Amino acid sequence: MQVGKVTHVYSKIGVAIVKFSKVVSVGETLHFKGHGDDFSQVIDSMQINHEQVQKVKKGDEAGIKVGDKVHEGDSVYLEE
Repeated sequence: MQVGKVTHVYSKIGVAIVKFSKVVSVGETLHFKGHGDDFSQVIDSMQINHEQVQKVKKGDEAGIKVGDKVHEGDSVYLEE
């Protein structure tokens, strides 16, 4: 199930900004898929405006530390 899209990438610090279309919580597994990108990882932490959050809702944009390369426009899926 698609839950968001990557809107910005801070590659030097390994952070992807994701605009979410569904509720997602820390501890769930996200799958990033795009041109050349295809990997999954558990969400260790999320931040909105430099504040740690445990959950995001539809319409939120949050920063997520990623362990692999992502690109703007990549789709983000929630793994069941």
